[in-house]
Amino acid sequence: MQLDNNLVPDNVRLIYIDDPQRTNEEYEFTGNEITTSKYTVINFLPKNLFIQFHRVAYIYFLVIAALNQLPPLAVFGRTVSLFPLLFVLTVTAIKDGYEDWRRHRSDRNENNKESLVLQSSKFQSKRWKDIRVGEVVKIRVDETIPCDMVLLATSDPSGVAYIQTMNLDGESNLKTRYARQETSLMSFEGGLTSGVIRCEQPNRNIYEFTANMELNAHKVSLSQSNIILRGCQVKNTEWVVGVVVYAGQETKAMLNSAVSPSKRSRLEQAMNKETIWLSVFLFVLCLVVAIGMCLWLMRHQMQIDTLPYYRKSYLIKGKFPGKPYKYYGIPMETFFAFLSSVIVFQIMIPISLYITMELVRLGQSYFMIEDKHMYDSSTNSRFQCRSLNINEDLGQIRYVFSDKTGTLTENKMEFRRATVFGKHYRNSSMVDGSTKDTETAEPTKPAPLPTKGRKLKSDITVDPHLMRLLHKGLDGSEKISAHEFFLTLAACNTVIPIPSQSTHQGSMGTEIHEDLEAIDYQGESPDEEALVAAACAYGYILFERTSGHIAVDVNGEKLRLDVLGLHEFDSVRKRMSVVIRFPNNDVKVLVKGADTSMLSILSEDPENDDLSLVTQRHLNEYSSEGLRTLVLAARDLKGEELEEWQSMYEDASTSLADRSSKLRQTASLVESNLRLLGATGIEDKLQEGVPETIESLRQAGIKVWVLTGDKQETAISIALSCKLLTADMHQIIVNGTSESECKMLLSEAKAKYGVKCGGFRTQSFKLKKGAESDFVEVLAESKLTNLPPEDDGNRELTMGGPLALIIDGNSLVYILERDLESELFDLATSCRVVLCCRVAPLQKAGIVDLIKSRTDDMTLAIGDGANDVSMIQMADVGVGLCGQEGRQAVMASDFAMGQFRFLKRLLLVHGHWNYQRMGYLVLYNFYRNAVFVFMLFWYILCAAFSTTSALTDWSSVFYSVIYTSVPTIVVGIMDKDLSHKTLLQYPKLYEAGHRQEGYNSYLFWIMMADTIWQSLVLFCVPRFAFKESTIDIWSMGSLWTVAVVILVNIHLAMDIQRWVLYTHISIWGSVAMTYACVVVLDSIPVFPNYGTIYELAKQPTYWFSILLIIVVALLPRFTIKAMHRIFRPSDIQIAREAEILRKRRFFYGSRVFWRSTS
Repeated sequence: MQLDNNLVPDNVRLIYIDDPQRTNEEYEFTGNEITTSKYTVINFLPKNLFIQFHRVAYIYFLVIAALNQLPPLAVFGRTVSLFPLLFVLTVTAIKDGYEDWRRHRSDRNENNKESLVLQSSKFQSKRWKDIRVGEVVKIRVDETIPCDMVLLATSDPSGVAYIQTMNLDGESNLKTRYARQETSLMSFEGGLTSGVIRCEQPNRNIYEFTANMELNAHKVSLSQSNIILRGCQVKNTEWVVGVVVYAGQETKAMLNSAVSPSKRSRLEQAMNKETIWLSVFLFVLCLVVAIGMCLWLMRHQMQIDTLPYYRKSYLIKGKFPGKPYKYYGIPMETFFAFLSSVIVFQIMIPISLYITMELVRLGQSYFMIEDKHMYDSSTNSRFQCRSLNINEDLGQIRYVFSDKTGTLTENKMEFRRATVFGKHYRNSSMVDGSTKDTETAEPTKPAPLPTKGRKLKSDITVDPHLMRLLHKGLDGSEKISAHEFFLTLAACNTVIPIPSQSTHQGSMGTEIHEDLEAIDYQGESPDEEALVAAACAYGYILFERTSGHIAVDVNGEKLRLDVLGLHEFDSVRKRMSVVIRFPNNDVKVLVKGADTSMLSILSEDPENDDLSLVTQRHLNEYSSEGLRTLVLAARDLKGEELEEWQSMYEDASTSLADRSSKLRQTASLVESNLRLLGATGIEDKLQEGVPETIESLRQAGIKVWVLTGDKQETAISIALSCKLLTADMHQIIVNGTSESECKMLLSEAKAKYGVKCGGFRTQSFKLKKGAESDFVEVLAESKLTNLPPEDDGNRELTMGGPLALIIDGNSLVYILERDLESELFDLATSCRVVLCCRVAPLQKAGIVDLIKSRTDDMTLAIGDGANDVSMIQMADVGVGLCGQEGRQAVMASDFAMGQFRFLKRLLLVHGHWNYQRMGYLVLYNFYRNAVFVFMLFWYILCAAFSTTSALTDWSSVFYSVIYTSVPTIVVGIMDKDLSHKTLLQYPKLYEAGHRQEGYNSYLFWIMMADTIWQSLVLFCVPRFAFKESTIDIWSMGSLWTVAVVILVNIHLAMDIQRWVLYTHISIWGSVAMTYACVVVLDSIPVFPNYGTIYELAKQPTYWFSILLIIVVALLPRFTIKAMHRIFRPSDIQIAREAEILRKRRFFYGSRVFWRSTS
């Protein structure tokens, strides 16, 4: 056997059919056992710890705990110092262990399933994990495929099988797979099965398969239509038989099971800068303590032997009589003082913040998922949070990149227009009272019922003139073109006809039980389904499809057409063609595709040229109405040209190297000199609420760019319908055919409209700085008025209106791959709207990257199809729609939902809430830990720079883990600065995220200044209050513990905008929990603070000190907040006050009404 000349043996995989021993001995393929778990019993502990310690903060706290184990640095108890880190590691390990146990259980269940495998000429049950490459497997209806198999035979004599790929790609529609005719009638049980399959090495591409099969010295091609993949289910087919080519971890499903890399939120990245500053603070505090210790020791070095804690030996009557102290000298004592200070001040870097943020994001995601306003009843789909790391990024989006088809539109196609042989026809629902087309003025009649008893499930109205033309004798050019036009619609596709019995209604409403077959079509795109359904409505009913032929019922006459070859649609050719042989042995090529790719390959003759001009005019009309267009053409194939194509097609389709490019070359041979038949116009309606959503996003300062593969005219029409484009906009159209032309068009547009290089970013910055005062005032009746939309950088333009850039994919080829990106960036960012037409998937990603790489603005991409995946993954936030084009976009996204209109609520409401909450959460956690650290710092300065603590070890540990953690989480999940109604009514409030009002460096430094003041009050008030008393240091520590917890909780309470039951429970419950823990700790006799709380509680000074601490510490903060709210209120504060006033007016109005009625 000879291998493909274009492949070396290492790049080919040989499978001997029904000979697994020879197959696996020679190549050692993997078995079919799968493993999705990460751990085993042996490696769980080391591997889990290794993964957890990828977080630098954990390594920091491990070092701290290790330092505390050294005798000279044992500031805390050695066990106590390990508690926070062990707690975090243990909780995470338990969670990871439970998740992995579930994976082990799932793997065990999956591997122990059974299927029928050909063994000793009989199909016998065999566990999935024991199946090997090369074995022949039989799968029954509704069973799941255990491995990737090449289809050999099915219960259908034609070799067709129906499968559902929902478990693989999320698509619920049925797909057809075919067994080759050479094997479809092969006998397996009791017969001799042999042959060799040569295929590509395992890869992740589930939409391609390149292989060939050699049977009896005859080579046949195998493609994606001949393989069924692991995880798919057999439907509407009694059984299928296939040979295993990929098993276990090498199956395409398992190769695609890798988790996509997680994204990090912009706020978390900004938080790292402040974390570095906190590290600087920590270093400075420790350095101050170390220098102070050094100076203190140098000053008292002659008295060290007589000072407490520094004498060289214990007292004779002490705990250890005569035992010498370990005094290491001034240099080492200074160094130890620095390290001890690091241990004491360790919570300056908050370890609990990471866990808190994860819990808060989880809670936020729950409320987003449960939001009934983002539930789509038409698809029965709820909102999905597929990534928990970027919730807060939803509140800072500046650019939205949207697909058109299926995202702005419904992607439910309806056949509306057709131009056949230069005459255009329309369906009656497009006709209104003002139409002047006499051809559509007559009442529309339904298509006559075919005599064979077949009908389409959906009702489609037809044009009566076109129907009459089709039912006349085919003797003229126009009639022949009409016949071939609808034959192309019925034959040039990959749609699956699914027949089912139906009951026909009689004229009096009675049921007539006839042998009436209802046909439902399922295709890989709604476009194809709509075109085949239109052909069916006009009497060209596709009712059977196999790998070798199709059957079409033409007005009651069955027509069997042999499929000699199918050139599927690809993004390079932008067309599809099928070569068919008619019963009279005539061979025709039927082609459909985009006008840009079709009109250039028509034959050059006067009749075709005239017809092309008329058809182009009709296409422009259809596009201006927002219809999607396709051009149809055909040609005859005869003699040597047919033989040449068949030879090239057979070689290309069986090739294992560069098969797609070879097939493309083969297609170009027959896709030329075509005879134009006509064109179609399909309507794709706008989704509900799209214009309102786009307008709200625009008012919120968000730019919406549409990236579509449709024609420019169609895209412009849809953009006008959804109010993306408005009449007052100046449209800049860039349709270049060369690099020089594109450069000229961009330069002319920039010069005409005064766009300067880099000018947009400067203007944007200026607008941001002045935007705070741009909000409307609260009127006397306490109502907010609608705000004008943001100028988007156009305020300085003098041309009388905003700009809209419209650019095609051909121009982007020259711009994105040359040195014109900066020119496009300057022009595009100066426009309010950008509309990119005829763009390829990678060009969509390139446009997103253009903004993402050149600005700091947050980007969001939203789409519903596989062609949107690259764009979704490129953007900072990716949103997938559960649409008509499968679930590839959903599976690649960070968030998923059912309708585009939900984007308004997702960003303006949940995005705003999440950003404001998370920004405050981070700042509050920094404050909460820093105020505790500074309080300890002031004490150390007054304790001879020693690192002894007035607080017990457990109080220090419990502070951030138990005492103050719950209120932070509850507020981070449930607090709302504004109601959802206000946020939706006034979209401009969303710009608070653009201005980074929730979290910025200014707020951080204000917070640190306030922290230093509050910590000074915390330390000084008790010290002076008990100056003349005899209480010990442990009593003072107990007071500080309670006071700092009450202070930070009151601080938090001052900032809460929305009080609910859970908020009250968490805030006041935290204070109660602190007192309970202090009482318990002070009741343990072995602790040095035994009984202190009982003595302190008896003294009025204790309670007065706590009250004085709260008032004095928070007074500056309260004053500044009040002054800021009165004299420089933010947009959110104004809206908040308006909400409160409306509620009060409603409340008092209701009371007055109640009194008057009673």
